[in-house]
Amino acid sequence: MIDFTLETHVDRPADEVFDYITDPAQLPNWQTNTVSSVPDGPMGVGTRLREVHRAPGGKEIASVVEVSDYVPGREFGLRVVEGTPVHLHITLDPVENGTRMRFRAYGRLTGVARLFSPLLTRVLRRQFASQLTTLRITLAA
Repeated sequence: MIDFTLETHVDRPADEVFDYITDPAQLPNWQTNTVSSVPDGPMGVGTRLREVHRAPGGKEIASVVEVSDYVPGREFGLRVVEGTPVHLHITLDPVENGTRMRFRAYGRLTGVARLFSPLLTRVLRRQFASQLTTLRITLAA
């Protein structure tokens, strides 16, 4: 089982943070392993995105994710439809001088892959923490 939450502070209003993180064209700017993300329509619950990510070693991995939660300025969730079943849920809370962002990654691996859950959890936690740092720096500029 993979389930962890990261939290960060972004020096921008929640609406601006939400607009940025839900714009597929911006993903490669802060999720540095993202090669592409193409939605099948306007962003909202049920929208599917075809994503390609670069894994360690340079291998590209395709996946399809579906927007499961979409509350402008507050909440955004993605459910993996095709690919490694690690789902994401982001909440944004307005706070003094910006936004508190909570980023939760969770999922249950099956078969032999579940033996790698502890390792994948550590790798993903490190990767997502780095991405949140990049996001914070990018939006502060």
